[in-house]
Amino acid sequence: MRTRRVRAGTRLRCAAVMLTAGLFVAGCGGGDEQVAGLSDAIGATSDINPTPTDALREGGNLRLATTDYPANWNVLSNDGNNGEIGEIVRTMLPRSYKIDAAGELSVDTDYFTDITLTSTDPMRVTYTINPKAVWSDGSPITWEDLAAQAHALSGRDKSYLIAITNGFEFVDKVERGTDDRQAVLSFSKPYADWRGQFSGNSTLYPKSVTGTPEAFNASLADAISLTAGPFIVSATDRGQGRITLGRNPKWWGAKPVLDTITYSVLDRTSWVAALQNNEIDLVRLSTIDDVKTVRGTDGLVVRRAPGNRWRHITFNGAPGSILEDPALRVAVSKAIDRQGIANAIQNGLVENPQPLNNHVFVQGQKGYQDNSLGFDPTAAAKELDALGWKLTGDVREKDGRKLVIRDVMYNDPIWVQVAQIIQQNLAAIGVSLTIDTKPAAGLFTDVIQPGDFDAAQYAYQGDPFPLSSIRQIYYYDPTDLQSNYGRIGSPELNALIERTLSELNPENSIDLANQVDRKVFEEGHSLPLTQDAGNFGARTTLANIGSPGLATYDYTKIGFVK
Repeated sequence: MRTRRVRAGTRLRCAAVMLTAGLFVAGCGGGDEQVAGLSDAIGATSDINPTPTDALREGGNLRLATTDYPANWNVLSNDGNNGEIGEIVRTMLPRSYKIDAAGELSVDTDYFTDITLTSTDPMRVTYTINPKAVWSDGSPITWEDLAAQAHALSGRDKSYLIAITNGFEFVDKVERGTDDRQAVLSFSKPYADWRGQFSGNSTLYPKSVTGTPEAFNASLADAISLTAGPFIVSATDRGQGRITLGRNPKWWGAKPVLDTITYSVLDRTSWVAALQNNEIDLVRLSTIDDVKTVRGTDGLVVRRAPGNRWRHITFNGAPGSILEDPALRVAVSKAIDRQGIANAIQNGLVENPQPLNNHVFVQGQKGYQDNSLGFDPTAAAKELDALGWKLTGDVREKDGRKLVIRDVMYNDPIWVQVAQIIQQNLAAIGVSLTIDTKPAAGLFTDVIQPGDFDAAQYAYQGDPFPLSSIRQIYYYDPTDLQSNYGRIGSPELNALIERTLSELNPENSIDLANQVDRKVFEEGHSLPLTQDAGNFGARTTLANIGSPGLATYDYTKIGFVK
């Protein structure tokens, strides 16, 4: 569940595999310190210290970390398509479904009393809104909010700088149902992942945000306005890097246990120390040293469920780029030892480090299979020779141009470690890789989105809707890039994506999605690297939050044991 779907390196995706938010820090570890590895039960477990609310202390402040202040609080926009922003707004905005540890869906009755596929030919979905549901100013949530968001994400008006269409390109119209509290979506063609349209990473915003391109693109650049969750923003301090959420006085659902949630901007490398020093209460762990630190500190515990994030490297195929030629990208990708990368960064964190070999599904998820082209540096060298890139000294050249690739990433040890491994791999076939690290602030808005890279490393965060993101990331429309920052694609891949998204039979859609995945490899679009181990460090007293796997949190139940 693009999971993927990141500040400083993680982008939201709407897929059941996606990963997003925060960066991972580098490290290798020894065998006897290993954490239980990824299992075939991925998506079926979570580790959140489940505790009845009557056993929790009333009130309290949950302290969390984020790597940067939000560039835009609208996660549906390109600037706001960031996993850490998504985690913050998830406490405050409606979603259509709750998701359990097995990835199973149930209607979130705080917001909708019923969601039904009422017709398949033509396809119609009817949303009935909870009559108690209101925005934070007391105004009702109505069908017009759903209609405005459907229009904004349809892609028909290019003035909306959207991160994902999420199937709304197939929605012909949204009409008022029996009253203002019911919306009827009519589709021009079937859409397989329709349940994810107002769920997962595609939360519902008010029509004041989605109703015009100007509001959509810029109205939440400085602060979030109307919300509709158990918490609201009660204070912000951009200079100090602090965001405080308090209880929403207009909230109609179960009373939250916590009084407040505070997010502090901290460099990712200081998160574990902040946890150890009792400055924050929950952090993601990236290295075996992180795990050992938490295990060796009184009052802390490691919580672990297989993660829904994954790292990757995206190539830039835009006209004029050094990697414009698909055959060149494929040759380069074959020379990258992804198993070596997995061994280096996950030894000690999982029992059997493995690369991720699929762009759509994660390991252990139904549909996952290895569609990769494999690690074959000998073949890569021969293909480069055939393409006219001849070895001159240590670096290949063609038409007077040296084969030098600039790899851009967040300035974080694990990304640099991955880049150094790739650098060594490519040097063996006469390709030079330059490592270009960037700060978190502006990484996506100023570097990745404009295409200021030859290769880029970041992560995706997902949810249980694995098909939603394939158009967002792998469909190529030069007038509507969404998250295809590498500007890579083909008419054949576009057509295959369309077929996949319109297939309502689950088995057929899985087969088509794997054909999409293979084609993405063959285009040299990007390389998945590793799936997140899912380790978190938490206070032993913290309950109903931790390592969720595919599950969503119930923010009204999070708190501290008595």
